[in-house]
Amino acid sequence: MAAAKAEIDRLKSLFPIIDDLPAIYPEWERLVFTYSVKGVQVHDAKLVAAVCIHDLTHILTFNVDDFSRYPEIIAVHPATVRC
Repeated sequence: MAAAKAEIDRLKSLFPIIDDLPAIYPEWERLVFTYSVKGVQVHDAKLVAAVCIHDLTHILTFNVDDFSRYPEIIAVHPATVRC
């Protein structure tokens, strides 16, 4: 448990934690309809909506291909990040 907490604390020091704002829902809805998102991929669309609403451009993910349909953002695999 201590190792997990240490890793979470490390990640929080490297990357901003963004708020789940009310404006995210309508953006999520737009993305779902625009890109015909279905099933579990609706969760990825919610992340994209949050990125867009917060005026960010990149998302860090192990599943870069899951975000390829969204030209609004750039998906980055952690292995390509240099700290």
